[in-house]
Amino acid sequence: MSAVERFFAALRSEDKTALADTIMPEATIMIIDQMDADNPRTITVPVADHLARWAKDTRSVDEKMYRDHIHISGNLAQVWGPYTFWVEGEITHCGINSLSLVKTDGEWKVGNTSFTMVPPDQCADIDAPGRPE
Repeated sequence: MSAVERFFAALRSEDKTALADTIMPEATIMIIDQMDADNPRTITVPVADHLARWAKDTRSVDEKMYRDHIHISGNLAQVWGPYTFWVEGEITHCGINSLSLVKTDGEWKVGNTSFTMVPPDQCADIDAPGRPE
């Protein structure tokens, strides 16, 4: 699970290039945005595009995730669980994370990530974790 911990540490890091070391360059990010219940949408982002935007973002962020379900088969792992996301110390959303990990050259990296996004008032409904430590 060190790969997952490195991923979240990179999200919290002031070094905006650190995230690129935890995720495969050909990965995609699938966002299931349910912030507006009347207008849910699905957004697919190539990780290269996300990393380019991420490098320019100067805000401090934190994410806490409970890894409820972990499955490993050879060089493939799946990590699933609720999360809560903060920007500049304020909760912005929560949801369910699904991280696909791939082991290449002896190292685990995020191959793809998918997640739902719901408003903060729905965090308790999905058992999303509390404040970051």
